[in-house]
Amino acid sequence: MYESSNKILVIEDDNVTRDLYLKGLKAKGFDTISANNGLAGIQQAQECIPDLVICDITMPDMDGYSVLNTLRQDPVTAIIPFIFLTGSSNKADVRKAMELGADDYLTKPSTLDELLRAIAIRLQKQATMQYWCARKFEEAPKSVFVDNTPSAIAPEEPTIPSKSIFPCIPQLKEVFDFIEAHYHQGITLCDVAVAVGYSPAYLTNRVARQTGETVNCWIVKRRMAGARFLLQNNNQTIEKIAKALGYQDVSHFSRQFRQHHGLPPQAWRKQHQLVSQKQVKLW
Repeated sequence: MYESSNKILVIEDDNVTRDLYLKGLKAKGFDTISANNGLAGIQQAQECIPDLVICDITMPDMDGYSVLNTLRQDPVTAIIPFIFLTGSSNKADVRKAMELGADDYLTKPSTLDELLRAIAIRLQKQATMQYWCARKFEEAPKSVFVDNTPSAIAPEEPTIPSKSIFPCIPQLKEVFDFIEAHYHQGITLCDVAVAVGYSPAYLTNRVARQTGETVNCWIVKRRMAGARFLLQNNNQTIEKIAKALGYQDVSHFSRQFRQHHGLPPQAWRKQHQLVSQKQVKLW
């Protein structure tokens, strides 16, 4: 479930315990690096970019929570799997670790087999996410609407609004470009985060801080823009339009559309197609 080339960073202030972990991991073929305090651990993580971090919580100067929080705020280290291995089994400590974005929490004493299983699970999960995203988005974006019926949109006609709904923020261009290319494929916050190399928590905070909206809100806004265009410019069923925009459930699409526009899709279409026809007659 893991490769011998996987690099593991162990952050532990107790020399005996740290050496024990390192010896066990090396015996299983891992490439190991270590740090005897939190600050040194952060530096090692930023310089060496390990595949996984094992960290104690109670350490002098900087505790494990601060280490995790710092790594999660840095785009370079934000998505590295992080396992706490500590003597505290307090529920509040476990909850705090999970809220900060820890991937697992093991209590001492733990056997080497328990640690290896936890590592294997996290590395496999990381590899699966990367593989899934690569396969899912390896093809070029397809048209949001493909239909061979006579009433379908003609190939030469536009299928998306020409004006972008996204703000012009260079630091978020990669995020918005990914949403634009894949919003009709049912993507979520996690898909965007993996694609741009950030953790979901870090990406959410970054986008919200710069735009006032979450990533999921921008995905929905892009789908709603596509929905308005398709509803106004063709006569396909609401179900087909919902599927073309990445919705598996037409009811979900209809509820979301009504929340944003105050009308269900069919009623909105009738109202706006009527307005368009009147405008044409005026010309």
